[in-house]
Amino acid sequence: MGAVTVTIDIAGLPPERIVFEPSPLTELGVALHALAEPGHHPGLHGWATATAASLKPDLADRLHEADFLWTSTFSDVFMPFSGIRGGDGRTGATLAEELDLLDRLDEERFLTAAMEFTCSRSYATGVMIEPDRALDLAASRGPKQLGFARRILDDPGAVRAWLRRLFEDCDHAFFADTWRRVGPGLAADARHKTELLRRKTLGDALRDVSPALSFDEERGVIAVDKLSEGGTTAVDPAVGPGLTFVPSHFGWPHLMVLHAPGWRPVIAYPVGAPHLPGPASVEILKRRMDALAHPLRMRLCRNLGRAPYTTGELAETHGITAPEVSRHLAVLKRAGLVTTRRRGRYVLHQLDVAVVARLGSDFLETVLR
Repeated sequence: MGAVTVTIDIAGLPPERIVFEPSPLTELGVALHALAEPGHHPGLHGWATATAASLKPDLADRLHEADFLWTSTFSDVFMPFSGIRGGDGRTGATLAEELDLLDRLDEERFLTAAMEFTCSRSYATGVMIEPDRALDLAASRGPKQLGFARRILDDPGAVRAWLRRLFEDCDHAFFADTWRRVGPGLAADARHKTELLRRKTLGDALRDVSPALSFDEERGVIAVDKLSEGGTTAVDPAVGPGLTFVPSHFGWPHLMVLHAPGWRPVIAYPVGAPHLPGPASVEILKRRMDALAHPLRMRLCRNLGRAPYTTGELAETHGITAPEVSRHLAVLKRAGLVTTRRRGRYVLHQLDVAVVARLGSDFLETVLR
């Protein structure tokens, strides 16, 4: 598997057009995702349980009706500031301001964003597929998606108003209090990243955002290490040049990239993630899983996980030649699963138990990133 990344071309983009700003509507969307998928966010179980228990039945039912907008995908309707034609690409200071921006999205862009759950393959083109095909795809996802698809195709204005009321009711029910609690921390993080960008370099700011981000200065390209592929540009004249980074309290382990054609690119990144080692890259994770897929290497790991062994000892234990053991150990070492140390004239190999213990978390964080 080659490199799997989402890229953002920023060649020639003035530094002042790269901004770090909180977004109340984006954070509401991420909070709704955490509420619907608490398994993705083990550190938020208490909040999710208490919030779900406090919801009135009518609001809970309406959230269930629309939850595909923040579960199977994260709809771009939560980032309308990036899709306003001729807009400045800046987030709103309040949820009400960002809902006003959602109202300003033109009908085509609103439909494309809201229907993404039925026709995600159209994301790379930014053009919604034909209505009949969209309904077929919606039907395959179940009656809830089909009913929503019919409603939005028949009367997009009414659905847009329905969504606004839904988000306003969420604000009254729980999000206003939540935003008062987390908003100041997100604003502080955005200021810190802005200072890094101003006083140091974009690379320094990106490293502070996430280890999954890298910057090729020569090409002027930001790469986001994800199990998905895509690309966009931050110098599209349709919406004005710019790139927005949005911090999120509820986001971990997700690192979301809006890269729809004609929309201002957005990277929503988690703040305050658990104190764990940095996430493995997609390539390293694949290398480790491939290394462990071989039955003999699995048996070698059984020995190496218990105690350090020399190549000769492993060869004798498994009835194979020392060169064959060395070849398998080389694969495990390239994957970072085995360490070596010298004791006199012997070289001892041992399984890095901490790295292996992280594989489950690394896999989960990578597929959810």
